[in-house]
Amino acid sequence: MEHLLGHRSGIGDYFDEDAGQEITDYQLTVPVHELSTTEAYLAVLDGYPAKFPPGERFSYCNSGYVVLALIAERVAGRPFHELVRDRVCTPADMRGTEFLRSDELPPGTATGYLPIEGVSRTNVFHLPVRGSGDGGIYSSADDISALWRALFAGKIVSRDWVAEMTRPHSDVPSEGRRYGLGFWLHATRDTVMLTGYDAGVSFRSVHDPRAGLTHTVLSNTSYGAWKITRYLDRKLVPEPE
Repeated sequence: MEHLLGHRSGIGDYFDEDAGQEITDYQLTVPVHELSTTEAYLAVLDGYPAKFPPGERFSYCNSGYVVLALIAERVAGRPFHELVRDRVCTPADMRGTEFLRSDELPPGTATGYLPIEGVSRTNVFHLPVRGSGDGGIYSSADDISALWRALFAGKIVSRDWVAEMTRPHSDVPSEGRRYGLGFWLHATRDTVMLTGYDAGVSFRSVHDPRAGLTHTVLSNTSYGAWKITRYLDRKLVPEPE
């Protein structure tokens, strides 16, 4: 479990980010409308050889987090989406956060876009119809701030587990950061980060637990969040002199 949470399992990834493939070029190997449950993802995960022995090194792995969602479902006997709602969103009072189907979006929900051959198309054919353990939840900047407050207050998991999840488990020089269990960590500070990136969506939230300061940027394009979040990093999380 720790290897999966820390991206150190070495299992093959259905979307291997180390391969350098453009996120907007990737196509799922099964029809996206079939991926409405975590169990359905088994058809996508199968057939990828292991990259390295467990624990050898860090390698970001989307498949690992789908496997974690499957384990959670089988232990709890409940769908992953319900577990996230009841164990995370409810205690954190995240009322605008949910694993929605992309073909049943309520009014006011942002649609992801990607530029293809000079036009803007939605990302509906690039992503599963409903997300799972490796991403795909719909949220807001307010709700992400609520998540950080609830997490560090011990309302989601105990404070001891928060400390374990937000301590360094890997150095990741290629990213200029470290990694805990589910969280990116600043290279030298206590700052904790969540990052999401896919076709037609980009997201980054940075939280400084000591200062109680958070900045969150969400975009409905694949690269829209990065320029703004880098600017906020420079202004709000300056490097030591």
